[in-house]
Amino acid sequence: MPIRIADNLPARRTLESEGVIVMGETEAARQDIRPLRIALLNLMPDKITTETQIARVLGATPLQVELELLRISDHVSKNTSAGHIAEFYRPWADVRGERFDGLIVTGAPVEQIPFEEVTYWDELRRIFDWSQVNVHRTLNVCWGAMAALHHFHGVPKHGLAAKASGVFRHDNRAPASPWMRGLPDVFDVPVSRWSEVRATDLPEGRGLRVLADSAETGLCLIDDPAHRALHMFNHLEYDTLTLAGEYARDEGHYLPRHYFPGDDPQAAPANTWRGHGHLLYGNWINETYQTTPFDLADVGGR
Repeated sequence: MPIRIADNLPARRTLESEGVIVMGETEAARQDIRPLRIALLNLMPDKITTETQIARVLGATPLQVELELLRISDHVSKNTSAGHIAEFYRPWADVRGERFDGLIVTGAPVEQIPFEEVTYWDELRRIFDWSQVNVHRTLNVCWGAMAALHHFHGVPKHGLAAKASGVFRHDNRAPASPWMRGLPDVFDVPVSRWSEVRATDLPEGRGLRVLADSAETGLCLIDDPAHRALHMFNHLEYDTLTLAGEYARDEGHYLPRHYFPGDDPQAAPANTWRGHGHLLYGNWINETYQTTPFDLADVGGR
C-alpha cells in the first residue's frame, strides 16, 4: 500500500522518482480501508530532508499510511521556509484533541544543551504525556529518544568528547522481539550525535529492554513497553549521502568512521543499512497495525 501525503509536498517528487507508491487525497478516499494515522513531530532544522527520509521508510510498508506533519506550537524554524511550514505543518496545539495510531519524534540539534534549557522543553513534555492517551505507539529518534527517556524515566544524557559519526556494526540483542524480526545478528547503523545514553543509567524494574547496541557507540535501540514506545538513538532512515553532507557542513571535521571507503572523503560511500531501516520501520508499522484499535476513538487504551 502507498503512503498518503500532500500532493505538493516536496518529498512526493523524490519518492515517486524512487518508485515509492504515493497516494493523493482523491485516490485514498476511494479505498475502503482505514489508513494508519501517523504523526511526525519534526524537530530537525532541515525539515524537508527529514520528511522525505521518514516518508520513504513508511511508504515501503504494505499498509496505507496517512502522514501528518506536526511542529512545536510556538517555535519558529530558521532553516525551513515559513511558507513550507505554514502549508504542510500543523502546530501540536491544534491537534491535541485528535488521536493517532503512531507518533514519530525526531532528533534535534540541541544535544549539548541541558533538556530543561531547550526553549520548547515544556511543550515537548506535554506532547510526551499527551502521547500516552492520544497515541497508540511512539517511535522516538536520536535526541527525541534521549528526551523521552529523561522525561519518563529520569535517564540522563552524557556529552561526548567528540562527535560520534559514521556507520557502526550493531548487535541484535533480541532477535525474537517483534521489533527486530528479520534483522540479522549483526547489522550496520548510521550514527550521528554528540551525546549518549548509558546502559548503567537505565533504571531497573521499569521494563526497559535493550534491543540493539554497539561495542563502539553504545546503546542503539530500547523497547519501553510501559509507554508503548521505542527509543532509537541512531539513524536507520538516513540516505546514502546524509553523513557526507554533515561532514561537508562541519567543514571537514568529524570524519564519519567506517563510511567512506579507505576513509577517503572523495570516495563514494555504499549504503549498507538501507534494508535494515526498512525492516525496523516495517516492523514498527506492522506491530502498530496489528494492535491498534479499529476505532481511532479507542486509541490510548492499555
